[in-house]
Amino acid sequence: MFGLEKKDWNLLLFVAALVALAPFILNPFPENSAMAQFNAGYPDLMQRFVIFGIFAIGFNILFGLTGYLSFGHAAFLGVGSYAAIWMMKLLTMNVIPAIILSVIVAGIFSVLVGYVTLRRSGIYFSILTLAFAQMSYSLAYSVLTPITGGETGLQPKVSDPRILDGAIADGTIPKANLFGLEMGASFDLSIAGWVFTFNAGYYIAAIVMLASFYLAIRIFRSPFGLMMRAVKSNQQRMNYTGLNTKPYTLAAFVISGMYAGLAGGLMVAMDTQAGPERMFWTASGEVVLMTILGGAGTLIGPVLGAGVIKYMENILSKINSDILHGWFAFMPDGMEDFTVAILYPFIGKGWHLTLGILFMLVVIFLPGGLVEGGQRIRAMFGRGKAEDKPSTEPAE
Repeated sequence: MFGLEKKDWNLLLFVAALVALAPFILNPFPENSAMAQFNAGYPDLMQRFVIFGIFAIGFNILFGLTGYLSFGHAAFLGVGSYAAIWMMKLLTMNVIPAIILSVIVAGIFSVLVGYVTLRRSGIYFSILTLAFAQMSYSLAYSVLTPITGGETGLQPKVSDPRILDGAIADGTIPKANLFGLEMGASFDLSIAGWVFTFNAGYYIAAIVMLASFYLAIRIFRSPFGLMMRAVKSNQQRMNYTGLNTKPYTLAAFVISGMYAGLAGGLMVAMDTQAGPERMFWTASGEVVLMTILGGAGTLIGPVLGAGVIKYMENILSKINSDILHGWFAFMPDGMEDFTVAILYPFIGKGWHLTLGILFMLVVIFLPGGLVEGGQRIRAMFGRGKAEDKPSTEPAE
């Protein structure tokens, strides 16, 4: 169905079920319970899950298939964001033109960057992409301030022309919408002690993510994807056969850049502002961590990696010493203080320490990322079932 084999179709349905049921899955604890701190089913974070999932899926097309490690993919994220915000300022607050322009502009920019950086490979390619990203950040931060807004960034104003929209009353904040449906529109469902929020912007971003995931599956299974795997395996041998691999690697780079631009456009659609911080090198490093943590070269791995990192960034970072004392108040005072002192460096502002330990453990024990961990667990249970099943083969 839709050109997919049964295995890929089941994977797509699984991802679709996850994003559709996310408000329930991400809110496992009652609203007023002590464990509600770990609930992540609020609109802003759910939107970040799917948007950075798109970013990581696109990066995986370049890194996972070709082996080219880019340290500058945040440049395309930022370029897409600026393109989307200018579309909203000049044309309309409808998110569709903004998203389309973000993909086009990011694609054009990635052609220019890829044409230069792909003249080198290995660490030299990585450093070149990092240099382009930092140059883009510096231009957006200072030199191109009239276009980018500099340090303060850009956001829609009442005075913007928006030639396709009607006049907006003074004091009213322009809001992103999809043919009148505002991205911030939400509906709360209360069941017993649970509160589940269904947000329009999240489901629109989720639909785009599913389409992006479907396209990634088609790319992975296509002859083009097979060529990319051959480049990753031994590009030099392919060159010896007389096959020019540059057009293929450039195509992968551009597709990956367009995915990043799409993520940048969606970020503006959900939160109507754009700033140079999205181009900083830490944003490029974050998508590398997402892809490796989830499983580079796999289909669902980057999505899982994006979810884990964004969850830790937004949930673990909110836990402070007062919350810890509330959790361990049943202990004797000395034991309570000792437990809090041990755990506190790993949460709150120290959440990066927890992420670093997790990343180190994955790289050492699960080189294939979280996907490999899931496969090992599945194989372990599958082996147990196979052992329990009586053998029908004759004894030798």
